[in-house]
Amino acid sequence: MSPLKYKILLILFAISFIASAILSFIPLEQACGGIQTTCYAVQTSTYEKVLGINNAYFGLVAFFLIGVLALLQIKQQNKERKNLIKYCVIFASLIAIYFLYIQFFVLDALCKYCMVIDGATLISLGIVLFWKEKY
Repeated sequence: MSPLKYKILLILFAISFIASAILSFIPLEQACGGIQTTCYAVQTSTYEKVLGINNAYFGLVAFFLIGVLALLQIKQQNKERKNLIKYCVIFASLIAIYFLYIQFFVLDALCKYCMVIDGATLISLGIVLFWKEKY
């Protein structure tokens, strides 16, 4: 069994983690390229926080944890971990679809980092649903 699937997922989770870190630790004016950008509009909208916590912080934790799961799956394949990764990616994809809807249809503004995160998450969904292993 090749761990290639989980190496690709790990790369996608790392990219999402980095994008979340940029949004978490770099001032938005710098990260988004100014206050007149659609990125800044998204990041300062009422949708940017859940329970008073910035969504980027949730992304840091989530992508770190799922990245650790993928790394463990690369080291030693395990069916329960495989399923946990799949369900985490499905849940993250539902959130990504919601955030894409908010950006496209509610705010009419796009955040480049959000697009990277949401795109990587949806690519991950395709991988976990359609890349079949033999175990």
